[in-house]
Amino acid sequence: MIRDAILACGLATTYAVQLDIPGLPFGVGELFLMLWMMLSVGRVLAGGRLETTPALTRLASFWTIMALSLGVGAVVGYLTTTLYLTGVVHDTMAYLLLASITCLAAAEPDADRHLRRTAWWVVAIANASFAIQLGLGWGWIHQSGVDPWYWDRFRGWSENPNQLALYCALFGPLALHLATTTSSPWGRLLGLGSLVLTIYVGRLTKSDTFLFTTILTCLIFLALRFRTWLTTGSGKVSISRQVALLSMVGFLPLAMSMTPYVLTEVSGIENFAKSFTKDQGGEATAKTAALRFYLWEDALGKGLTSGSLGLGPGPHLDTPAVAYNQFLPRPFEAHNTILDLYTQGGLVAVAALLWIVGSAAMSAWRAKLDALLALVVSIVVFGMPHLIIRHPIVWFALTICIVAGTPRADSATSRELG
Repeated sequence: MIRDAILACGLATTYAVQLDIPGLPFGVGELFLMLWMMLSVGRVLAGGRLETTPALTRLASFWTIMALSLGVGAVVGYLTTTLYLTGVVHDTMAYLLLASITCLAAAEPDADRHLRRTAWWVVAIANASFAIQLGLGWGWIHQSGVDPWYWDRFRGWSENPNQLALYCALFGPLALHLATTTSSPWGRLLGLGSLVLTIYVGRLTKSDTFLFTTILTCLIFLALRFRTWLTTGSGKVSISRQVALLSMVGFLPLAMSMTPYVLTEVSGIENFAKSFTKDQGGEATAKTAALRFYLWEDALGKGLTSGSLGLGPGPHLDTPAVAYNQFLPRPFEAHNTILDLYTQGGLVAVAALLWIVGSAAMSAWRAKLDALLALVVSIVVFGMPHLIIRHPIVWFALTICIVAGTPRADSATSRELG
């Protein structure tokens, strides 16, 4: 119980860069994660056991492939370009931390129960911290060294609004999973109630990606729940299911008949959608999009130049002609998970990432865990315009999907370690 809570504290606060500990190169979140690792390793050294499960095998295989591809990329980068030691060390330490956390969590006896309990703690701690950050943002409370606003965009304790938006985009489906799979009415109420604050904070960040991710995730979740509802019932055909099927059959001709009326309102719908984006789809959105495309083109060129082997951990892109103050100085990152990983570990690393994310999605699909599948969709969508694989919450989400949807090893394939 205590270790689960400590892990949750780390996962729920790793975005809180403004809460860095003076004199230390890491923040509060990383401190909790390292404390959890030490306690987990200490448990094993004291005689505790680890289990080799299919979930652990997948995660260990992924990180092994990643280590090899990044190692080869580092050699190529050392021979062909200038590597910035700060970025290399930062990314290497981040990958080591993530690999240790995911593998240790998946190797826990009864890992599914521990991860689920940790998820409840994550949702509770996240919402409590959101309440504090909103108090800071509206001036109700004060905290020295913290500026909760980035111009007109809310960032709370994070360095920039997009970091906070990512965590809100993942906390929501995670809470939805807990609410829809619990047998406790109070748990269901708390899980669904936490969505209100999470979505509100996410909208305050004015992240276009958060808005798109949230809408798409909700639509996919509703479609999956509808699928589950239609396919359950032990083969019994009820009147409600018959009505639903007839509605689905009649939806297509109805939609076609409404097309002329919908087309006349396209401009109004477009303006309505723009009203939700930062700057209402104006100059700020256009500049951000232009910079993204510039960086993506440069990343693709860097990856091809390396022979698709990558250049090792760390950012490798040159500073754009017009640098925006929301990005760090040289060297730049592509702000696209696939392209950034392509510049680091080449095609092998990209293939490994696609495999592990696809494995998490398939595990959630086979287990009919609709909210977890929506959670994977959130990761994929948010990863397109951002680099997110260094965030522990992303790997916790993938781990809980793989573990929850993968059967535990039986006596013929499992054994105790340590």
